[in-house]
Amino acid sequence: MNLIQNVDWAALAPPLVTAVAAVVVLVADLFLPAGRKAPLAWVTVGGLALALAALAPLWNDDRTTFCLADDPGLCSYSADRFALLVQLLVLGGALLAALLTVPELRGAGEGDRDGLPGGEFWFLLLSSASGAALLPAARDLATLVIALEVTTLPAYALVGLRRGSATGPEAALKFFLSSVTATAVGLLGVSFVYAGAGSLFLSEIAAELPEADPQLATLAKAGVALTLVGFVFKVAAVPFHFWVPETYQGAPLPVAGYLSVVGKTAGLAGLALVTTGAFPGQGNVWGPPLAVLAGLTMTVGNVAALRVAADGAHSAVRVLAWSSVGQAGYLLVPLAAAGFVEDGGAARDAVGTALAYALMYGAVNLGAFAVLALVVHDRRAAPPGTGRRVVDFRGLFAERPLAALALAFFLLCLAGLPPGVIGLFAKVAVFRSAVDAGLGVLAVVMALNVAVALGYYLRWTALLFQPGPEPQDGPGSGAGDAAAPAGRPTFAVSTAIALAASVALVLSGAPQLILTFTGGGL
Repeated sequence: MNLIQNVDWAALAPPLVTAVAAVVVLVADLFLPAGRKAPLAWVTVGGLALALAALAPLWNDDRTTFCLADDPGLCSYSADRFALLVQLLVLGGALLAALLTVPELRGAGEGDRDGLPGGEFWFLLLSSASGAALLPAARDLATLVIALEVTTLPAYALVGLRRGSATGPEAALKFFLSSVTATAVGLLGVSFVYAGAGSLFLSEIAAELPEADPQLATLAKAGVALTLVGFVFKVAAVPFHFWVPETYQGAPLPVAGYLSVVGKTAGLAGLALVTTGAFPGQGNVWGPPLAVLAGLTMTVGNVAALRVAADGAHSAVRVLAWSSVGQAGYLLVPLAAAGFVEDGGAARDAVGTALAYALMYGAVNLGAFAVLALVVHDRRAAPPGTGRRVVDFRGLFAERPLAALALAFFLLCLAGLPPGVIGLFAKVAVFRSAVDAGLGVLAVVMALNVAVALGYYLRWTALLFQPGPEPQDGPGSGAGDAAAPAGRPTFAVSTAIALAASVALVLSGAPQLILTFTGGGL
């Protein structure tokens, strides 16, 4: 028997290139002087761009590697259409987050006690991105859990990495403790599933779990439910959402944007793999709970965001944090619908709908964070906190017309209103998946939540075009700070806004592309 493992390096290229870039940044950081670490930012951006380019040769050819020698059909890594779509989203999201971080790290290591340590930050970001790129290609539970933890462990440090931050360490600790608890519960579920199926490969579990010993039936069902917990936490679904507002608020702004898109997408991909990949025969076990979680998540997230946005003095990051919780509810609807359909093709289409919504959400949500980063950069000379409040966006159109128009477009996409056609298109697709699966109540709950969300998205959009506050004399005047003259935008942040807006505009111009692009799901 030939036990030599053949590795398809081309299939592994996206996560591998990202991991190699992380090692290069870590080693270079050891030898570069404190004031000469700026090139590491562009090494990071270049590494992520190269990882994205490595997706192109794989697009029309499903490839597998790390297969069993005695059963080549069982593989731990599969570069199929689902994996490539998620890798495109997480690596693109990491690239935009890296661009947002360039002004944050400008001057870090040069005596700025409140800055981010450049080398460590880039290494942690790339390490997390490599795990997020590995996760959607994992085809066994061991690789899946390891990839999830590689994605999450560096994120704990990213949240609390800023020097002198009063809120970062507390936010990182809350994130860490809640995440570890969810992971422990998920691992317990994996052990139960292994006891029932006798394998960790997703395809083997799908085949063997329905035929498990009847004495282990209850244990297997408990394992299915518990396994979902670790992934539902990463998606930030209710009641596993409580870490989100504090973590996003305490984290550096680019890290909050990264978690809201890349971390959420990784959790969504893992959830899709274990539900429709490993547990397709247990839809009656995981379908109803996911439907309930979807309804609760969108309701709690949107109502909380509406309440926070009603007071303009609250942080815009906190509004986006609660908004991301609400959006997670919409992401869960197609996955819940997949548990109620009998046909495997319909389940795959439901997963494709979830991916389509994730692509729309990822582009416009990171775009919103990019404009927020630009406003904070403009107010960097003002008292701490200025530029982060919702009220600080009043009159942005007079200061920065293009940035205001971009943010208005991103918010309208999230709301599902024209001219954000792609947001409307994605919401209709999600709504249709619920109706087709017979989830009429969930469809009604979603429609009501879309109406609730209009309250805070439109309120914020209207602020952008209102007259700005009049400058006031005297130090510490909030109005005067808000009206401070706009500084010169950095090239990196402007590029991030332009990229996000370009993707959203192209998809809004041809919205049918996104479902064609993601059609077929798993």
